[in-house]
Amino acid sequence: MGKNSNVVHYKTKKEKRHKTWLQIKRNWVLYLFVLPVIIWYLIFDYWPMYGVQIAFQNYKIGETFGTSEWIGFKFFEQFFNSYWFPVVMKNTVMLSLLSFVLGFPLPIIIALLLNEVVNTKFKKTVQTITYAPHFISTVVLCGALQLFLSPESGIIGVAVNAVREMMGLADTNLLMNGPAFKWIYVLSGIWQGTGWGSVVYFAALSAVDLEQIEAARIDGASKLQRIWYINIPVLIPTIVIQLILQCGGLLSVGYQKVYLLQNDSILSYSEVISTYVYRAGINGAQFSFGTAIGLFNNVINSVLMIVVNQIVRMVDKDMSMF
Repeated sequence: MGKNSNVVHYKTKKEKRHKTWLQIKRNWVLYLFVLPVIIWYLIFDYWPMYGVQIAFQNYKIGETFGTSEWIGFKFFEQFFNSYWFPVVMKNTVMLSLLSFVLGFPLPIIIALLLNEVVNTKFKKTVQTITYAPHFISTVVLCGALQLFLSPESGIIGVAVNAVREMMGLADTNLLMNGPAFKWIYVLSGIWQGTGWGSVVYFAALSAVDLEQIEAARIDGASKLQRIWYINIPVLIPTIVIQLILQCGGLLSVGYQKVYLLQNDSILSYSEVISTYVYRAGINGAQFSFGTAIGLFNNVINSVLMIVVNQIVRMVDKDMSMF
C-alpha cells in the first residue's frame, strides 16, 4: 500500500511538471515579457549576493572576491562590542517603530474617508494634494525642512521659539536638538508618504460590492457601520500584506534623509544602521566591516518578516504571504 501511494504521488508530481512545461511552451510569448524582469533581478539582486562573503573576509581594495583572508565572525563581534552598536540599534528601532505606529494606519483612514466622499471633484483635489509630496525628492525635502526649521528665518523655527519665549524657556534650534530629530524625521515622512500609501487601499476598495452597500443603506446602517462591516473586511487582506512587508523592513531606515539632516550636535540621536554603514564602510573604506553590518541588518529583517508571517498564518492561513 505504501509503495503504491508513493508511485501515485510520483506520477502526480511528474504530470504536474509536464503540464507546467506544456503551458510555458504554448504561451512562450507571454513568458517572454517576464524575461527582462527576471534578468533585472538576477543582475541587481541575486548576483550581488556573491559579494556578501567579504563580511567573513579581511577584504582590501584590489583583491578578488574569495581570495582574501577568511576571518569568520570577527567584524560582527567588532560591531557588537563597539560603542555605536547600542546607539545605532536604539535610534534605528525608535525611528522605525514611530514611523510604523504613526504612519501605518493613516493611509487606511484616508482611503476609507475619501471613499465616502460623494463630490468627485473634491475627492480628486484632496487625492492630488496628498499624493504630491511623494514626488518631492529627498534632497529637496531636507532643504525645505532646514529652511522652515531655521530659528532665524524659518516659519516653524521662529514660531516654536516664540511659543517657548512665552513659556519662559530659552530659544532652541530644532535642527540641533537631538530629541526633536526623531519627530522631524517621522512627521516629515508621514506627510510625504501617507497620500501615496493610500493608493493601494483605494484600489482594494474598488472591489467592494455596491449592491451590498445599497442593501445596508436600505436596512438603516449608518456610514460608520457600513465602513466597519463592509469596507474594512475588504481591506483586511491588503492590510495584512502591507503589515508583513513593512515588518520585513522594520530596521531598514533609509540613510538619505537621516544623513542630510544629520550634524555633529545630534549624531548620537540620529545615527542609524544605514548611515553607520555608509560612514564606516564607504567613507572609512572598511568594506568588510560595512558588509557585515548590512548582512546583520538584512538577517534581522528577514527573521522579522518570517515571524510576522507565521503569526498571520496561525490566525488565518489564507492571508499569509508564504
